[in-house]
Amino acid sequence: MANNNNNPSPDKNPMPPRLHSMSPAAPRFSLPKLQQDQIPSPSLRTPNLVSPLNGVPMGSPAPQMSTPPGPPVFSSPVRPAAVPFRTSPATPQQVPFSPAPSLQVSSSPHYSNGSTELQRQVSEVIDGDSMYVGESPYVLFSAHKVLKQKKQANVASLGFGALVSPGREISLGPQVIQRDPHRCHNCGAYANIYCHILIGSGQWQCVICRNLNGSEGEYVAPTKEELCNFPELSSPLVDYIQTGNKRPSFVPASDSRASAPIILVIDECLDEPHLQHLQSSLHAFVESIPPTTRIGIILYGRTVSVYDFSEESVASADVLPGDKSPNKESLKSLLLGTGLYLSPMHASLKVAHDIFSSLRPYKLNVPEASRDRCLGAAVEFALAIIQGPSAEFSRGVVKRVGGNSRVIVCAGGPTTYGPGSVPYSQSHQNYPHMEKTALKFMEHLGREAHRQNTVVDILCAGTCPVRVPILQPLSKSSGGVLVLHDDFGEAFGVNLQRASTRAAGSHGLLDIRCSDDVLIAQVVGPGEEAHIDTHETFKNDSALSIQLLSVEETQSFALFMETKREIKTDFVFFQFAIQYSNVYQADISRVITVRLPTIDSVSEYLASVQDEVAAVLIAKKTLLRAKNQTNAIDMRATMDERVKDIALKFGSQVPKSKLYRFPKELPLLPEILFHLKRGPLLGSIVGHEDERSVLRNLFLNASFDLSLRMVAPRCLMHREGGTFEELPAYDLAMQSDTAVVLDHGTDVFIWLGAELAADEVKSAAALAACRTLAEELTELRFPAPRILAFKEGSSQARYFVSRLIAAHKDPPYEQEARFPQLRTLTTEQRTKLKSSFIHFDDPSFCEWMRSLKVAPPEPT
Repeated sequence: MANNNNNPSPDKNPMPPRLHSMSPAAPRFSLPKLQQDQIPSPSLRTPNLVSPLNGVPMGSPAPQMSTPPGPPVFSSPVRPAAVPFRTSPATPQQVPFSPAPSLQVSSSPHYSNGSTELQRQVSEVIDGDSMYVGESPYVLFSAHKVLKQKKQANVASLGFGALVSPGREISLGPQVIQRDPHRCHNCGAYANIYCHILIGSGQWQCVICRNLNGSEGEYVAPTKEELCNFPELSSPLVDYIQTGNKRPSFVPASDSRASAPIILVIDECLDEPHLQHLQSSLHAFVESIPPTTRIGIILYGRTVSVYDFSEESVASADVLPGDKSPNKESLKSLLLGTGLYLSPMHASLKVAHDIFSSLRPYKLNVPEASRDRCLGAAVEFALAIIQGPSAEFSRGVVKRVGGNSRVIVCAGGPTTYGPGSVPYSQSHQNYPHMEKTALKFMEHLGREAHRQNTVVDILCAGTCPVRVPILQPLSKSSGGVLVLHDDFGEAFGVNLQRASTRAAGSHGLLDIRCSDDVLIAQVVGPGEEAHIDTHETFKNDSALSIQLLSVEETQSFALFMETKREIKTDFVFFQFAIQYSNVYQADISRVITVRLPTIDSVSEYLASVQDEVAAVLIAKKTLLRAKNQTNAIDMRATMDERVKDIALKFGSQVPKSKLYRFPKELPLLPEILFHLKRGPLLGSIVGHEDERSVLRNLFLNASFDLSLRMVAPRCLMHREGGTFEELPAYDLAMQSDTAVVLDHGTDVFIWLGAELAADEVKSAAALAACRTLAEELTELRFPAPRILAFKEGSSQARYFVSRLIAAHKDPPYEQEARFPQLRTLTTEQRTKLKSSFIHFDDPSFCEWMRSLKVAPPEPT
């Protein structure tokens, strides 16, 4: 760590327990240039990326990394339908693994071993009638087919790519194989369902490089049906549990997770109202976590207080200076003393409650933003406690535990004291230099946490600016997440619990291999390019390797691809191999193989495009460039140009008009992009730049489900009988006699019409139903959204109105076509609805499209 100063030995500071207070709740890889906020790789000339020996021409641009931070998750894509009240969220449409009537390749490769019999002797694993046709919950492609023509396939405005969720957990998970996988000796790819097998010799042909490999006789079989007994040859998705390890392969016991501790790092500079909310959230938190989980508690202000669980009758802490990084002497005094700083929850629950009850509000008459907070030093002490006293003798070797340890910071203001701090005022003459030093320190501290398999989540709350740009590198570099909350109440408490319990693997590595015709041009997600030389094992391994900062269900990587040349084969192949250690210390290799057909027909290609996946990929690429408000304004203009270019390249001209019609095969895409342009990610809805920065970083790493919701809100209208009708997110839904739920990813709004609100009984029932639905839609989501409820005409209703498309400005026939629910209203209700709107300049979706000289697609 930083300076080796002679800190005094820690002092014991006994504090008598008080009564409980009660209260109300990318690495990015980027091409062809490194963006400014990228972490540049020391070298992009690694053999496994651009060596001419492995089949990649020297002129090929190398993928470059793009990174933001942490997680989130799951609600269903928009589908117009009546949704029964406690319905489960629908799953997104995923890539079907196309059936294979013949596993023959279209061109005959030359084999140096003289295997000329391959094409006639090859035995397909499974014939077309019995081929497993599944969907991968881990990989979503923007199209289910690939254009053969390079120029058409590489139209940048539409693009082609995939979203990969390496750590996603599903109820019916992949088949488990407890043996080492068969891998191609040439490129390192794994044997899979699409391989050609010579059942007489057991040889298999790699789908990536076409090399013929032996299987040590394992794939020798009397009939092709016998090969179905091998999971990797009958399913496109398998998990290998590595054997022959220094540790047991699999420990299916929940208690084995106890080895990964949680340390709470709590801001003690809070005023009384905030402190009361925080105490309630902390009391609920310790009641919710498993009894075997080891917990630590640290407070920080001008000093760092490390709480000692060895005292059962009082809440006592070792108090250490926060003005400098801890040196060896102070750490030795702390770690080799008699204190117990990590304790299983079952043994320390009462002490934890006593500690939280003993917290006191800030007493000095100092503004919130000017109070001394030594967050950097507090996190350094937390990492030292997790590593333990053996660290001094381990020479930097980090002990391996099940999954990632967690440090959860509860912050109410900026870091203004000690390492990683900045002055109270941005007008300080030395502020730019101190800010640069603080950023460097926080990034180094985050990387050190990652090296120790510790994730740092920073949960901020209150109205005091926390200087997000200073804190972001700490959470981002460790694989954690930074979240802003209005207060320390309900949403904060839920996120505190979900942060501690979300499953996380460690030592993650994602290898991506694809057919030689395809180039991975850019990757956005929570990882960094890994320079791994595998050529001693595999002669021509051209895989793109990504080191994962953490392996969590709520994350995804966005891959942007191009074709290198005209494609001559009937299929292209993609293989994703995720290697990680799960929370039970088992080494997992998850292998996903995808085969997509190639076609000449543009209309057939457009019909295979998945509008929502394509829109999320476009949004991630756009947000990567929108680093600040000025960039965001520029990116809004690129949405206009993108829509015009798609219409020009793939649409058709409207007869007797200068308008181009947007492709009918992509009915949802332009409206989702319109939501992106005007919503909180790019638009002017979010007031403070810190908030937009947090949303941006969250979005760049988010899973498909949350990403889609953050771009395009989901609108559900409450109906009699406890059902909800799903409607387009238009202002026409603001009907005075109804209640509406709007799910916008990180926020869920409940709007009660004035007519409904006037009836106390009905409005109470509708509000309760809407709250229950909101909680069900977001029960797996991290970070948990804030849920706001308000009445029509209230000041808070502007949050709701600003996220809806102003369709009231469209002519009646267009309103009915795009919002069919209007047809169920009486003439009087239509008139009342029309008169309720206030005129403003925001265009409707149709007005926006026509301003671009593009005719909107027909509604579905």
